[in-house]
Amino acid sequence: MKTAIILGATGLTGGKLLEHLLNDPNYGRIKLFSRSSVGISDPKIEEYLGDMFSLDDFKEHFTGDEVFCCIGTTKSKTPNKEFYKKIDFGIPKNAAMLAKENGINTFIVISALGANAKSPLFYNRIKGEMEEAVLKAKIPRTYILQPSLIGGKREEKRIGEWIFKQLMRAANFVLAGPLKKFKSVRPETIVKAMVWLAKNDYDGPRIPSNVIRDLGRQY
Repeated sequence: MKTAIILGATGLTGGKLLEHLLNDPNYGRIKLFSRSSVGISDPKIEEYLGDMFSLDDFKEHFTGDEVFCCIGTTKSKTPNKEFYKKIDFGIPKNAAMLAKENGINTFIVISALGANAKSPLFYNRIKGEMEEAVLKAKIPRTYILQPSLIGGKREEKRIGEWIFKQLMRAANFVLAGPLKKFKSVRPETIVKAMVWLAKNDYDGPRIPSNVIRDLGRQY
């Protein structure tokens, strides 16, 4: 059975991924690297708690078959741009470098629709820079998911995001053709796409939002 590493298991999508892998007989061990515990007791789970900005401290334990990086924050939660970049760019980049160093051949990370290292928009630029940094690690099976707005309920209240989600939910019924990629994506769909990619080969490292939905339906 395989060993999976999850970064960001305390978040919305990472939590759904953890639930999924706990019920998947193909995985015998799930290593969680985080600041705080997920609060779940299961013989499959190994938790390594500490400073996520110092992943090298976990080098000895950062071993397995696949890395699922679900790290991400928001402007409202992390208004300081320097700290924001340390999270959204620094952690995935360092995780990819560590995975490469430890011989892990599969690295799957969540980015965002519109990610572009040359974008004038800070959020899109940071995501684009993160993608380029991850690809520079040259891990053989690197997959970068670029979802549109992620649906689902979060523990913390984000009023602006909630309103936007309601608008996107209505818009989903009229977005078609080339606009399909702008439809919101449920975290469960992203999780299924990630696990599908871990078990199958896909041509190209970047997975746009509409393809995420297609892969999620296949699994």
